[in-house]
Amino acid sequence: MDLLRQHAPADHADLPGPATEQMLAAAEERMGISFPQDLRAWLLQNNLDLPEEDVDDDVACCGFAGFPDEGTFFLGIRAVEGLYANRSMPGGFDPPDQPDDPFWRNEWIPFLSDQDGWTGKFIDVRDGRVGRWFVGEITITGEYESLAHYFDSVAELLTKIADGDHPVCEVAEGRLVWS
Repeated sequence: MDLLRQHAPADHADLPGPATEQMLAAAEERMGISFPQDLRAWLLQNNLDLPEEDVDDDVACCGFAGFPDEGTFFLGIRAVEGLYANRSMPGGFDPPDQPDDPFWRNEWIPFLSDQDGWTGKFIDVRDGRVGRWFVGEITITGEYESLAHYFDSVAELLTKIADGDHPVCEVAEGRLVWS
């Protein structure tokens, strides 16, 4: 977030700020799962839910467009809950006949998504690893060792953009602009 503030201050200024412990506890109770410490720390610094008046009821997930890339965005607590409710299954995984290679497990908490909820990243509460899902494709588990490792990759991306070394993004008037 410091890199975003430094290199794209207008985008950073649009972000709403932190969640509270009470918000996290209420979400965990409603979802029936505890957030891993890395995810808690992230949300306590950055609850990226859009203001209620900006939420579009016609999309599966709402968030701040253009960060960390043009097609996806980090989820705030409301969006995490909504997408988790959409993906979780009574038996714990989907499809129910593939427990060893599911498309989705209830131990996975989404933290990044596209508007349709068709693709994104999740953190596995069992071991803290970050994976990726895409509807119609095989879910990848362990894409990153941890949320911290994933954020290291985002920091690297923001540094490349700031240095002018990214082929499809630049900073203009304090905002990330994707071509």
